[in-house]
Amino acid sequence: MHRRGTTRRTFMAGATAVTGAVGVGALPAPSASAAAPRPAVAVFGGGVAGLTAAHELAERGFGVTVYERRALGGKARSMDVPGSARGGRRPLPAEHGFRFIPGIYHNLPDTMRRIPFPGNARGVFDNLVAPREMMFARTGREDLRMPIPWPGHQPERLTLDEIRRALTALVETATGLPLHEAAYFVNRALVFLTSCDERRDEVWERTPWWDFTRAARMSETYQRILAIGVTRNIVATKAEEASTRTVGTLGEAFVFNALGRGADGPPDRILNAPTNEAWIDPWEAHLRSLGVRFRIGWTLREVLYGGGRVTGALVEEPGGARTTVTADHYVCALPVEHARRTWGAALRAADPALARCDRLQTDWMTGIQFYLTERPPMVHGHVNCIDSPWSLTAIAQAEHWPHHDFAADFGDGAAVDCLSVDISEWDKPGVLYGRTAKQCTREQVAREVWAQLKAALNDTGRTVLKDGALHSWFLDPGVDGLGTPHPTNEDELLIHPVGTFHHRPPAGTAVPNFFLAGDYVAVDIDLATMEGANAAARQAVNALLDRTGSDAARCTVKPLFRAPEIEALKRHDRTRYRLGLRNALDLG
Repeated sequence: MHRRGTTRRTFMAGATAVTGAVGVGALPAPSASAAAPRPAVAVFGGGVAGLTAAHELAERGFGVTVYERRALGGKARSMDVPGSARGGRRPLPAEHGFRFIPGIYHNLPDTMRRIPFPGNARGVFDNLVAPREMMFARTGREDLRMPIPWPGHQPERLTLDEIRRALTALVETATGLPLHEAAYFVNRALVFLTSCDERRDEVWERTPWWDFTRAARMSETYQRILAIGVTRNIVATKAEEASTRTVGTLGEAFVFNALGRGADGPPDRILNAPTNEAWIDPWEAHLRSLGVRFRIGWTLREVLYGGGRVTGALVEEPGGARTTVTADHYVCALPVEHARRTWGAALRAADPALARCDRLQTDWMTGIQFYLTERPPMVHGHVNCIDSPWSLTAIAQAEHWPHHDFAADFGDGAAVDCLSVDISEWDKPGVLYGRTAKQCTREQVAREVWAQLKAALNDTGRTVLKDGALHSWFLDPGVDGLGTPHPTNEDELLIHPVGTFHHRPPAGTAVPNFFLAGDYVAVDIDLATMEGANAAARQAVNALLDRTGSDAARCTVKPLFRAPEIEALKRHDRTRYRLGLRNALDLG
């Protein structure tokens, strides 16, 4: 017997009953005991960063209005496939890309624990489930299927030899590399692990991952898995350009996660239902109960500056009319490619860090969903198609949604599963048409991705994906103009070429009432992630509290885990670095 998930209607009906209707920019009516109106904060952007900022501010007594041009959740939201519902079912669920919330995250899970969800003791956090395995799918070669290690929290001290043995076992099992290549990669990993922060920030930040791992000298398997696969599928950056600091920091965190050290949970976690149902809609309802106002369809056009402060924000209303929004404080929580368009010359002159954001780079990493009439016999977790020209990663979702009978709950009753796929490479020719993804039409993109998936999964003696089982597909609507000379993508992803770490701005700007929240802000996790967006929003709120002299508790911003046993080795490396010497483990 399946249980239908709580719907958006259920949450929003309750939220409306609590909050009622309000006017633009209005603050909640003060109670009789209120001494003064609450300070007003305008938050621009309703993605993870904006909703986190609104959450933290509302809990601390601020009056918050969130302005979002499209839909709450941003790149993290799920959406309905238009016209797909039949027979009283809900529309087929789609998304920008599948959610992935690893155990290295701490700040985002903390927020999720504070969002109530019916029947869950720990709120929407209890909607996370851990896939049991993953797979590197090779085209024309044996696939590498691996259980995901998670021993739980281990208090034992780590030694360098123990880490070396664990890394060696992981690399040899996961890659099938020649022993000398596996040993060399493990050595490079230990070099990064024991490198001091100064070496990481000043040397490895300017060293491409391809060069750091000496990929040009290695086998194709080494290049595909440890150089290209790691960077393109996870960081969405080319290995020849990706900062070693970024890739290495992420890899270090995952190694400690797999060893059970300093993690919030298993290395791989996903949601047990469509994202909006499991997370975004309950979050919106909770924020409304805290007094947060939402203006959906309102687009920020310019942050207005004068007299040393932000004086207002020029916004476009849903009908096209333009108006000026005013507040006491302003939080810009838009993605960097949209945010920097709203910063005029005077505002940029007031804080040069804003101008440096022009040097930050974005690229395409976008999702497509395939709806199937048969459940594919796939790995019970993520698949990394490391030989696919378009760097595909995928997961079959229905088995991870225990409270849904997919066919009974969604679509026309014929589709029984959703294969959600991320396309990470849009600028290399595919296998069907010899064109890049940007040069293909939407139909051609779907056919090309399906062909690349079949090439990766149907080559080991069994048919995993059948053409006859393909019900329909849905490509992220944020992608437009495919097959024309000028395709566009509303939801690009921040990437991390060498040197870009130093262009990241702080959350608190030089303008006293203007703050930044987003995964491009300088935070401990140097990666375009929901965790980075969440941490940046917490830092923005803390900066606002400091500027206003508030006595409210500051937001906790938990950094990535640092193993105490390794810190002594990093201090030794700091001495060597300042003497101009290479890392003690660096064999070149």
